[in-house]
Amino acid sequence: MHRSLSRNLCSTMFLLAVGTVNSAAIGNQPGRAGLEALVPGPRISCSPHGAPAEPSDVPATSALPHHEKFMAAEHFKENISPAAEARISWLGATFLRRFAAKIEDDPDDVMLQTYALNKPSSNFQILAGLDDHRETKLTDLWCLLKLQAGGEDGALQTNAVPNIFFVRDAAGLLGAVDAIWGGAGWEIGASPLEGPRQWPSGSRVISR
Repeated sequence: MHRSLSRNLCSTMFLLAVGTVNSAAIGNQPGRAGLEALVPGPRISCSPHGAPAEPSDVPATSALPHHEKFMAAEHFKENISPAAEARISWLGATFLRRFAAKIEDDPDDVMLQTYALNKPSSNFQILAGLDDHRETKLTDLWCLLKLQAGGEDGALQTNAVPNIFFVRDAAGLLGAVDAIWGGAGWEIGASPLEGPRQWPSGSRVISR
């Protein structure tokens, strides 16, 4: 009788311990939600110097002039005239405050990876899914904007759903930059990583 009770007690304690360990293991996997939310799409070769894209990738080359430095303020301006390099109808206050003063090295040829967000997700959930390939540059965004200067089809969505980039600002802090085609031009905003904001399902995430 006593042996039976002891065996039952040990079995119960063992099951409880396993359940606790499994719960802790699941709780220690912050990247799982991000991985499940991101569906890989086409890779895009974007070259500021006009090099051809790889045949297996979506063609996406640009013609940024060759400079030693890329100065954000010289490129990101509200201008929807037909002569604009990229028609921009709105620049958010946070973008102007954090990114307008950004200076980056001369843009280089880069292979960008696109993802479709298949469920609402926060910045940190997306970043967990991107792992070590999370960061892009303003030069990457500008290269793609020039290819779709007037809202043409391409790597960036033009259906009023965000295209999301994670870029370091002028102070070196990582932030979220989003580009949305608003009809008259591109609307460029920025937001801190912290906060309750959830990006909607269908958003496009772009990383290196």
